[in-house]
Amino acid sequence: MPHKLRKIRKTRGSRTQGYGRVGQHRDSGSKGHRKVGRHKHLWSLVVTSEPNYFGKHGFTSPQSLHTKENAINLVRLDQLAQGSEINLTELGYTKLLGNGKITKPLTIHVASHSKSAAEKVTAAGGKIVAPQTHGE
Repeated sequence: MPHKLRKIRKTRGSRTQGYGRVGQHRDSGSKGHRKVGRHKHLWSLVVTSEPNYFGKHGFTSPQSLHTKENAINLVRLDQLAQGSEINLTELGYTKLLGNGKITKPLTIHVASHSKSAAEKVTAAGGKIVAPQTHGE
């Protein structure tokens, strides 16, 4: 429950409530986060010392927001593989990474893979099948 003995109660009726000349606590000059006059009388300050103060900066392509890699490491393949062939694309994975060891020869279908993953799979006697792109 609010009590009545607040600081503002002392200053009620004094026209400026302790802020000096009339209207000193009214405009946006008293707001710390807003820098006033940057488009008017302080324009020369903006041009010289903060030229990137106004405007949007940078660009985010809308297409890049939808491309999220779903990666899996070699460690998990021994647990997932039932036979000698595994299709990671059907399981929802888009990339194979080379963390860990692989013990059995597997034929792996995946969209992309790292260089270390390819080396470890071929060293174990398996191979990686990546879909062909139109550019090749």
